[in-house]
Amino acid sequence: MELRQLRYFVKVAETLNFSEAARMLCVTQSTLSQQVKQLETELGMPLLSRSSHGVALTEAGKELVPYAQKTIHDAELCVVRINDLNCLSAGTLNIGVTYSFSPILTETLVTFMKIYPKVKLNIFYKPMAELMELLREREVDFVLAFKPTQPVEGVESHILFQNCLSAIVGEFHPLASRERVTLAELERYDLALPSRGLQARNAFEHIIAPYSKFRIRVELNEVNILLKLIRQTMLVSVLAEATIHNESGVKAIPLDIPDNEMAGCVHTLKDAYRKRSMQEFIRLLSESIAVRERQNAWI
Repeated sequence: MELRQLRYFVKVAETLNFSEAARMLCVTQSTLSQQVKQLETELGMPLLSRSSHGVALTEAGKELVPYAQKTIHDAELCVVRINDLNCLSAGTLNIGVTYSFSPILTETLVTFMKIYPKVKLNIFYKPMAELMELLREREVDFVLAFKPTQPVEGVESHILFQNCLSAIVGEFHPLASRERVTLAELERYDLALPSRGLQARNAFEHIIAPYSKFRIRVELNEVNILLKLIRQTMLVSVLAEATIHNESGVKAIPLDIPDNEMAGCVHTLKDAYRKRSMQEFIRLLSESIAVRERQNAWI
């Protein structure tokens, strides 16, 4: 059964006249008659009663009309909906974001909502491992996070900008005037670190594996509270420099260690379909001030 056959049948049912229906459909009468006949053959029952006096609907024809009309309407609605999605005047975009990446996201969220007010955004803030699982289950369209220390199976990472792991201190802390901080210097201070499982903590522990002299006083899984604590005390945290984007009262001093890079990435499933809204969001993100500042810092 073809959609075209249903359209032809419905037009004949509405006009009860083959020549009139053919004229309205811009097809020949023989083509129209042939298509309706093929539909009847497939269904195994006559839909129209033809005679020298005209055309009438059979019992089966009367039964089919409302279903055929609904099918045609739904098909047309589907085309409209797909066009809306392509034009970004409808749809939903699901984004996974790690806590430390969230400051980079705000600018693009505001811009995207202004340009595409009819696209609904669902934002999921979770640790890296949980977000990757959501991505594999296709519950998020993409993940914004720093590059993991180990590749994730089935996921490809596209670098947006390079960043570095930094000591985060209050603006009046003794380290605030330094250009770089060594691990030996960091050992002198009490630390307030992101909880285990968060990206900055994973990266830091990967670096300090040979060391055991750090005094960890506080562990938090909420970056905003962690930064508030840093502002009000002499504690030191270790985060990606990008985490304090647009934050006042704190400073980021790069750790003086080899290969101190944390690449900010867009993570997607390999060979997966990319929504039009996803492509546009990533374009806006890559052109945002927050990302460009990080890109320029590494030139």
